[in-house]
Amino acid sequence: MKRAVIVGSGIAGLAAALRLGRDGWQTLVIERASKRRTGGYMVNLHGTGYDAAEALGLVPRLSERAIGLFTTVLIRADGRPKVTMPSTFAEGALGARSVMVFRGDLEEVLHDAARDHGAEFRFGTTVSAIDQDRGRVRVTLSDGDVAEADLLIGADGVHSATRQAVFGDDYEVELPFIVAAFSLTEPVEGVRESSATTFIGTGRTAGVVNLGPQQSSAFFTYRCPNPGLELARGPAAALRAAYGDVAVGIPDAIRQLERDPDNAYFDSVSKVVMPHWSAGRVVLLGDAAWCVTLFAGHGAALALAGADRLGAALRQHADIPAALAAWEADLRPEVAKRQGQARRGMYYYAPPTRFHVWMNDVMVRMITLPGIRSLVQRGIERQIS
Repeated sequence: MKRAVIVGSGIAGLAAALRLGRDGWQTLVIERASKRRTGGYMVNLHGTGYDAAEALGLVPRLSERAIGLFTTVLIRADGRPKVTMPSTFAEGALGARSVMVFRGDLEEVLHDAARDHGAEFRFGTTVSAIDQDRGRVRVTLSDGDVAEADLLIGADGVHSATRQAVFGDDYEVELPFIVAAFSLTEPVEGVRESSATTFIGTGRTAGVVNLGPQQSSAFFTYRCPNPGLELARGPAAALRAAYGDVAVGIPDAIRQLERDPDNAYFDSVSKVVMPHWSAGRVVLLGDAAWCVTLFAGHGAALALAGADRLGAALRQHADIPAALAAWEADLRPEVAKRQGQARRGMYYYAPPTRFHVWMNDVMVRMITLPGIRSLVQRGIERQIS
């Protein structure tokens, strides 16, 4: 029986454990955190993401946890509405082959499915050393154990320790942005149920989604000259300084964060660009290999698709380095396409000037018009296919 050690229990690592487990591999998943994460931002799986979720057998379980569609209200800083995007717009654009869930729910479904296919998990554990030859890879763990495997998969995120240990640390490019996302224990004031309130201003976006108890979340991203200083301030203080003038939803969301600051995902925005994703019997997967940034989207979709196609390549090629080379050749064009979309996303989520904010507003208003809406929806359909 072939064995794989997988570093990281996020979407990419769990999907790899599931796919390889289904194919008869023995998998060991190593995770630095002491337990699985819960909550998190929303993930919309459509196009490639939905196809991969279906191939991995996840759609029935994800459908049980689906958030459903909701109305989005774009507001000014003082809370006055600019334009309303009805849920029917997203429904028409995304079609039936899509599912939206919270990231924590996606990871829970993946974890349970991987465990059902024999995955072993070790939380609170890191990798101390990696050695490999043509036949095996030897992984020394922080608890002193040594695991020998046919394959090591580094799925430990944008700040991947596996990438640094095997490939060096020159591939992560920090961008001048901060991102924060966290779940809300209770709906916030001023945001109607089954709706989202979104503020987009010069260099920043803030959004609050109210889907009822235990189904609400907040998302922020903003441009800053020194992300390191922002991170040192902590999420609540940094967000209050960046969004202190936004009236509706945001103050209440930050107050909830102050009660539980560890609840937030709070980090700088980085992209990862590498000439190769594998070296011998070590391969990187997901954000560790190709982080496309939140501005491009499709991060979860690429993680699922990457894991599923990796399993397919390993089934097709008996030689592991050959399988990894074929897998990368197949997936890289899609990753390059998504990374190329990031700049457009930056102009939308963090418009550099008031003029760009105004242009975004005009675009949103236009796509709510029935005739133009159908054209935009067809464009979205082509983009996600």
